[in-house]
Amino acid sequence: MPEGDTVFRQCAVLHAALAGARLSRGELRVPRHGAVDLGGWEVLEVRPRGKHVLIRMRGPAPERRLLTLHSHLVMDGTWRVRSDGRLRSPRDEGRADARGKAPHTARIILEGVRPDGRAVSASGLDVQQVRLVPTGRESELVGHLGPDLLDPDWRPEHTARAAANLEEAGRRALGIALLDQRIMAGIGNVYRSEICFLERLHPRAPVSALPDPAATVELARRLLRINRDRTRRTTTGGALGREGGLWTYGRLGRPCRRCGTRIVREYLGDPLRADHGERSVYLCPRCQALPDEAFVQSVS
Repeated sequence: MPEGDTVFRQCAVLHAALAGARLSRGELRVPRHGAVDLGGWEVLEVRPRGKHVLIRMRGPAPERRLLTLHSHLVMDGTWRVRSDGRLRSPRDEGRADARGKAPHTARIILEGVRPDGRAVSASGLDVQQVRLVPTGRESELVGHLGPDLLDPDWRPEHTARAAANLEEAGRRALGIALLDQRIMAGIGNVYRSEICFLERLHPRAPVSALPDPAATVELARRLLRINRDRTRRTTTGGALGREGGLWTYGRLGRPCRRCGTRIVREYLGDPLRADHGERSVYLCPRCQALPDEAFVQSVS
């Protein structure tokens, strides 16, 4: 699942391409909104909210209604943008893109003309949770989220709120709580592995083992911020190198950068979810020693 920094970058590209554009074509290829035609609408801005994409628009006169087009990348979603002065041709419609995404995976298609007269098109491929709501009701879709770690208006009270949310998780496994977007929004599988390593805690350790939840929030925020404009992440603070700049994620069998022990991969499920949602997590078994067995069972 894309992390918050990936969504941030995609929204930045979408905003640069679409903001101010008047749409000539706006299709939502989902049953709920299959009959919607957004032709004539103006794109005002594109903003991320955690891992959610919010495209805010204004309708034509006289109503000038304000609507927000919401989508989520989930596991495989992505946006493709073209703003080279021409729209996709009918021939383009039958071709897969450079990453192998077939045209039939498009759930949202937006085409129009920017204020500078250049044509622009954007396609949401394999995006999920497509919703169109009055902008004043955005909270119905994203109001459940905790503080957004990439919120440009982040303030100390956001840190305090996210830290309090963490503390409330108490006996819940840290590796599960970090993925809970209701606690703080933006952390995915990569960052949860890296944060657990930097905190020197096993992902199965309870949240209550954190010495300073507020410091953990700031650590998470710092990691996302330094990577929000990069296409290749680093959490080590050093050169990226051939294999990337991560401590544990994706480094199965490689030596720990801190102690030399081989990195292992485990699967961690959330007992609060019906399907348990097991996902992989990477760790160093020495730097992140497994808690006492009774301790682990109390949070599983």
